Amino acid sequence: MKLRSVWLTRLVARSVVAALKLLFATCRKESVIFPGTNGWNPDLPDRFLFSVWHDVLFFPLLVAKPHNMSALASRHQDGAYVAEILRLLNVEPYRGSTTRGGAQAVKQLLNVASQLHITLTPDGPRGPRREMKDGLVFLASRTGLPIVPAAFSCRRGLRIKGTWTDMLVPLPFTTTYCILGEPIHVPADMTRDEIDRNKQRVQEAMDRLYARVDDWAAGRIKRADLDEVMPVRDAA
Repeated sequence: MKLRSVWLTRLVARSVVAALKLLFATCRKESVIFPGTNGWNPDLPDRFLFSVWHDVLFFPLLVAKPHNMSALASRHQDGAYVAEILRLLNVEPYRGSTTRGGAQAVKQLLNVASQLHITLTPDGPRGPRREMKDGLVFLASRTGLPIVPAAFSCRRGLRIKGTWTDMLVPLPFTTTYCILGEPIHVPADMTRDEIDRNKQRVQEAMDRLYARVDDWAAGRIKRADLDEVMPVRDAA
């Protein structure tokens, strides 16, 4: 990357982060977190693999400050912006994707899995939207980290259309909603059929959680209704 591009990337990233921090600071935050999975807690002893759909990627970075967190960013130019944004938000980025630099990035994530949480968008980088790919389950199998399905929504927001998905951005002074679900453990050394079955398990867990968080944000259910499946509430 040329020097001018480096400075441009940093300038754009800092501007985006400043705007997003200001925006999220105006929002009220509501969360229901499965016991022991609060990735924003710096003293959390266990490490997890957090599954977040691509269209709500900003939420886990900004509803509270991440701690001991890593994430994957592509090697394309847009990935350079994402990587710089992640650094500014206290997340360690690793560059790679399913098409470029994937093997090296996975190797790096395997090396840090005992020290850092890992956040992945399992429907990225090219979609289809909210459709699970193999990478999340494969990485969970190799690292031994449990998968935590993470769902986010907001009372009022703006959908920014992209090539294969949209990006949800909350409007000022709205309420954001977060649900972290029960960890999902997958076995090591899986066959192709086992990968498919466990991928479907995670897909179904994500679908259920996002249906709940959207109902919560829309006022169709109340927080107390979530206590039946989330017995302990934990502030982010």
